[in-house]
Formats: sequence, structure tokens, C-alpha cells
Amino acid sequence: MNLDHFTHIDEKGRARMVDVSEKKETVRFAQAQAEIELGEKAFNLLIKGEIAKGDVFAVARVAGIMAAKKVDELIPLCHPLPIQFVEIDFISNPKDYSIIIESRVKLKGVTGVEMEALTAVSVAALTIYDMCKAVHKGIRIKDIKLIKKSGGKSGTWTREGG
Repeated sequence: MNLDHFTHIDEKGRARMVDVSEKKETVRFAQAQAEIELGEKAFNLLIKGEIAKGDVFAVARVAGIMAAKKVDELIPLCHPLPIQFVEIDFISNPKDYSIIIESRVKLKGVTGVEMEALTAVSVAALTIYDMCKAVHKGIRIKDIKLIKKSGGKSGTWTREGG
């Protein structure tokens, strides 16, 4: 098997961290999104700020920010990055009793921040789940995706059609 096109595998087929030492430093940005379906009761309590465990959005926001800063500890071949900006927003969707979670992550560096943005929304969603699960056991986290990335050799990419 020809392993030349696998960047995280060396010539002997062993896992490795990609060498980014020669890459040009640019501003890197990524935006990601996740959705969490809460069900009517949990959604309404969350929106009213009446979940017994406290301020769900504040805790989930901090959890998402912390997660973005720790991706290299969670995903084995990710580089430790000096994250310079993380923002988490929540958009309520009363029609589906769901919350859309969006993250934006930025730094000036030699590798992208897509994994940091995706991890941020994932952990924020898990935090909402944890804080609301006593109200509804059927909460569902879904549709975790990269929305946009920019910077580096590959330039800008934007998801089309959601």
C-alpha cells in the first residue's frame, strides 16, 4: 500500500504528528455549528432560565471555550495551538425545541483551528445535555459541522447549503 498521501502516517505506517515547522504563519479562522434537540419541556425551562442546575448557557459557553483550548489533549495528533479568540453563541429554535450552537475560533499560526471550533460546539452541546438531562432523557445532539474556515495555503472554504 502506498502511504505517501497520508499525512499522519510515516513511511512505515506508524501514526505521527504532521511537521508544520516550515509552514507560513497566517491568520486562521474556523466557524462550526452543532444542534441540540431538547424536547418541549427542557427547551422551555432552558429559555426561561429555570433549569435547576443553573445558568446553562453561561456554563456551556465557558465549557466550549475551555474545550477549544485543550484539543491537543483530546485528539491525539492535533498540535497544541496558542488560541487567540474563541466565541460561542446560542440560537434558539422554538419550532424544533432546539438550540443551535455556533463557535468561532481564531489565531495567527501555522495550522488551522477547525478541530478547535468543532470541539468547542461539541463540548458546549454535551454541557447543555448534562445540565438538562434530568428534565428529558431523549435529548439529541446532532449535525456537528464545520461552517467556514480561512487562512493557510488552502484559503477560504464555506459550507454550501447548510
